[in-house]
Parts: sequence; structure tokens; C-alpha cells
Amino acid sequence: MTKEKGGTFTRREFLKGVGVGGGALVLFGQFGIHSAAWALSGESALKMVVVDYNKCTGCRTCETACSARNRPASVAGRELPGLGNPYFANIRVHNFNPDVDVPNVCAMCADTPCATACPVDPDPKTGRRAFYRDQTNHAMRNDTARCIGCGSCAKACASQRTGVIRPNPETGKPERMCTLCGGDPQCVKRCPFGALSYVEVRRDRKFYGLGPEKIAAELARNWYGTAEFGGVK
Repeated sequence: MTKEKGGTFTRREFLKGVGVGGGALVLFGQFGIHSAAWALSGESALKMVVVDYNKCTGCRTCETACSARNRPASVAGRELPGLGNPYFANIRVHNFNPDVDVPNVCAMCADTPCATACPVDPDPKTGRRAFYRDQTNHAMRNDTARCIGCGSCAKACASQRTGVIRPNPETGKPERMCTLCGGDPQCVKRCPFGALSYVEVRRDRKFYGLGPEKIAAELARNWYGTAEFGGVK
């Protein structure tokens, strides 16, 4: 179950609280209407990749692993891991000076501001807009056949959350959304320093939903005693 900042309830506690009359109003206020609706839907818990910035060295192994998994190569009719070009990775490591490395990851938001911003009418059969949440592993997807390339999803993500969505420079259609690798994120598996983990979404985690610049500024203040820093990538 997702948690709002400052919240300490689990999904089970939330559902229990909703059944006690006026207590439901308090809980809805703490969680937010979208997170509350997710809890009541009976769906399995949202999961995401979480970064331990104290362990990250900026080695970009995560980018290579992500690219190899999500950009496979076809050889003699067989699908094999791709070359691992970091440019095509869905996870992106931002480097700052003084030395702060911030892998930017999808927050797997319960309220999906990216999908809400999509102006394409919902499909009458599936109820999905062009940009939607996959029901299998809850990753965000784009229906390229229906997408109009307006960039609304990317703008919403950049202004409200982490800014991971990037429009294709030629088509304007969104790319680089985390696929969670079918529930087995390769960035987590391949990180040599254990800086990444695949865990349930909790909005009370420090840095949840923040973009790399805001995270870097906070880390720079904590580690170097300065709020002045420059982006390298």
C-alpha cells in the first residue's frame, strides 16, 4: 500500500480504518483520494525501484543492465540481451558537482499524474487512454498507435514527480518508462554495490517522487554543507 508523507499505515490498517465510520475521513485525508482508491480496489501493492544514495557510486551499471534487458537483440531468430548502450536505458544516472550521483527512477505513483494528463479519450473497451498503467505489473505503458505525441505525460511527470518520461525527439511519443523487467528489475539485480532495491511503494520515504536536482541539492547540503552544485549530466 502506498503511504502519504508522514503516514505510518499499512494497506491492512487502512482498510480496517475505513470501516470505522468517521475514521475513514481522516485516512482519506492522509492518503489522498487516489491512493485511497488504490487501497480499496483490492489490487496488489505497487512496487518500485528505490535508491540508497549513500551506496551509489555513479558507475552506471544499472543503465547498462536496463538497456540490455529492454532493448534486446534478435540473432538467428533468437531474442538475446542487447548491447547495453546506456543511452537507451530507462533508468538514468545524473551526476553532480560536488560529487553526488542520483539514479532517476519512476515513482510508480498511485495517482498516475502522467496518465491523468493524457488527452486521448479512454478506449470504450479497456477504459485506457493512450498512456496507461499495465495491469500485469503496474508499470506505465504507452499505446503508440493511439498516442498523439503531445508530451502531456512527460510534462506532468516533470512538474509533479521525478521527470523520468522523455518524449522521442522525432515523434514526441513518451519513452524511458520503467518496465520493472516483468517483476525482476535488472538494475537491482546487477548493481554491484547494492544501492538499488525493489520494494513496495511508500510515499513517506525521504526523496519519494522528487526529481534528481532536488535530491542532489539535499544530498549536497548533508554531505558537503553547501546548496550550490552543478549538473554534469
